[in-house]
Amino acid sequence: MVKINPSEITPEQVYLSRRKFMTGMGALAVSSLILAACGVPQSSATSAPAGGAEPTAGVPDVTLPPLTGSSDELGAKLTTFEAVTNFNNFYEFTTNKEGVARLAQNFQTVPWTVAVGGLVQKPKTYGLEDLFKFTQEERIYRLRCVEAWSMVIPWVGFPLSKLLNEVEPMAQAKYVRFETLYNPEEMPGQKSSGYHWPYVEGLSLDEAMHDLTILATGLYGKLLPPQDGAPVRLVVPWKYGFKSIKSIVKIDLVDEMPISLWMAATPREYGFWANVNPKVPHPRWSQATERRIGENKRIDTLLFNGYTDEVASLYPDLEDRKWFF
Repeated sequence: MVKINPSEITPEQVYLSRRKFMTGMGALAVSSLILAACGVPQSSATSAPAGGAEPTAGVPDVTLPPLTGSSDELGAKLTTFEAVTNFNNFYEFTTNKEGVARLAQNFQTVPWTVAVGGLVQKPKTYGLEDLFKFTQEERIYRLRCVEAWSMVIPWVGFPLSKLLNEVEPMAQAKYVRFETLYNPEEMPGQKSSGYHWPYVEGLSLDEAMHDLTILATGLYGKLLPPQDGAPVRLVVPWKYGFKSIKSIVKIDLVDEMPISLWMAATPREYGFWANVNPKVPHPRWSQATERRIGENKRIDTLLFNGYTDEVASLYPDLEDRKWFF
């Protein structure tokens, strides 16, 4: 893969121009929503600005690294800031992708803590000021949704391994379990009885310790807005997007595989591993191609979302279906 030269810097405002992206499907049933998302045509971008509360209010004084890249390492252009902040899957607020920003505009992310425990030698509760003590860096990653759409996002964050090393995992720890905030008053989607709230996700310890796995605190050189998972979310770029849990409040190291929200809701369709593989279809649609938000054509989906060289060694049997769903 060709790496991007740091000197190839394009001003941020170039990427703030309006582009077309997929229209939201409304508050439909889950199956109807996902089926529509796989083939929904693009519509004109909304004229409303990116929603969400100002994330800097009350946040510890921090300077995030500025945007320095114009594309990912494969040459794909960044998805616009407008699309990234106005087209969101965040069912804690609503199933309508274009409605999340509005509903999240008063979501309070300060104060915030992340409790890290379980099978560790040194359990710790991290405040925002603690998370920002880790060196923040830019990571331009492709995001591939299981619904067959994708984005290219310039995240800001730090490797999850740095945090896990601080708490010192015990020998019997094999998995990492993540949990989202549960607050139905601020997150109205959690009032739905259709899911087992709070949102839970998990990784194997090896996956969690991989350098590509980050805890993101920002995007486009700015702090995360609420609709994108403020103040801290997981980003695992070789897996389908639902694995990258948002607004994390709890991380536990455990010895048994965690049961995620989607595994509990539809176990036939969503398994633990969820690695991107164009040859393994979802039970109801193909994963061979994807629609890049802001573009008018479909593109081929890449094995492990294009990160095969980095992560294939984590999976000894690539032909075994269990590694993907």
